[in-house]
Amino acid sequence: MKYLGLAYFTPEKFAQMSPEDVKALVSQCPALDEKMRATGKVLVSASLGDLEQWKTLRPRGGRTQVTDGPYTEAKEVVGGLFIIDAETPEEALRLASMHPAATLGEEGGWAVELIPMDFYLTP
Repeated sequence: MKYLGLAYFTPEKFAQMSPEDVKALVSQCPALDEKMRATGKVLVSASLGDLEQWKTLRPRGGRTQVTDGPYTEAKEVVGGLFIIDAETPEEALRLASMHPAATLGEEGGWAVELIPMDFYLTP
């Protein structure tokens, strides 16, 4: 089964951290990401771009309305995603627990949401 992992962060908490602390935290991510990819079970892994560049599209009055920023108003924002292929829910949890947002970054409000999904590749 395929699982979508959404890696969240809290922008306000990151804003309260010193640049040195942010750099020290983020510098730990590549090794953890590589450990997760080394399992051979990661199909996709990506960090999402700057929130200032996000756009939201909504249908309004028969036309598409484009606005700036994330769709939802929330304290936490999705900062990355990954898709894993796991044989069991337990394996999915084990793999997702390797992601940096699940293992460190408490001061930045990091978290991972793991979602089972139907996954179809189109040619």
